[in-house]
Amino acid sequence: MNNVHRLITECGRQGALDFGIKAEVIHAAASYLSDEEGGTGFLYSGWCQAALPHKKLADGDDWQVEAGNVTLIVEAGVRPGPGGKPISVGVPYGSRARLILLYLQSEALRTSCPEVELGKSLRAWMARIGVPIGGSNAALLREQAERISRCRLTFHVARGDKVGMLSQTIVDAALFERADGKRSGFAERARLSDGFFAQLKDHSVPLDEAAIRAIANNSQAIDIYAWLAYRLHHLTKATPMSWAAAKKQFGLAVKRMDHFREKFIPNLELSLAVYPDAKVDITPTGLVLHPSRPPVEPRKLLRTA
Repeated sequence: MNNVHRLITECGRQGALDFGIKAEVIHAAASYLSDEEGGTGFLYSGWCQAALPHKKLADGDDWQVEAGNVTLIVEAGVRPGPGGKPISVGVPYGSRARLILLYLQSEALRTSCPEVELGKSLRAWMARIGVPIGGSNAALLREQAERISRCRLTFHVARGDKVGMLSQTIVDAALFERADGKRSGFAERARLSDGFFAQLKDHSVPLDEAAIRAIANNSQAIDIYAWLAYRLHHLTKATPMSWAAAKKQFGLAVKRMDHFREKFIPNLELSLAVYPDAKVDITPTGLVLHPSRPPVEPRKLLRTA
């Protein structure tokens, strides 16, 4: 798969197209290779293994996904409703929810403080990542911010015969302001819950912002990239993963295996296009993961700390 980077470097985009590589893969790889902004983001390791849904769930539905020894449960939050009956705001989903979470965690670690600036800082970061805040996109970001603010998450992590549990809200206050009962803009500041911030400090995974910029609109590609960033550099030998295991982790909402593979493989190719050092083979029975360098080298982290 890493041939795409060599082909673009040696033959250009058209040359890579002539070899039959998909245009969207070439575009992602070229965007990544030409990115000069740099930057490093961070995610809690649990999010790299078990992620949010890609599409909107039915109102009131909760979400559960399992990946190896990690199980994530996200309970939909509620807001006050008429007649004393709360209204479900739903579980966060899609690429915008993932980008908001990435920003919150990255800023908290960058400043070593659970209190994170929003407002102009969030807008500037979203613009840097290639997601302008305006028009319909602004409404979508506000919606996902409310869902994140109100939901409750639980990570169950099994280690041998023991199971650890992290259960709490992500933030201690809403990410948005309200005026006269109506939604307004983002709040000026938000605070990660103490428990979540403590876990983030101990178990964070560095991600290359250039990679996120190139796939920012594709929630599954973001998930696969984050998972590979967490998984590959810990391996000591080639490790197989069956299609059934991949579907359980990345395609929970897809009923048929052939439909899952039709979508998953192109998104895996996109994630590999922005992670040149990743070594992953696609086989008839699943994937083979190989030990690989992390997308962000430790020495780079030291320089930017």
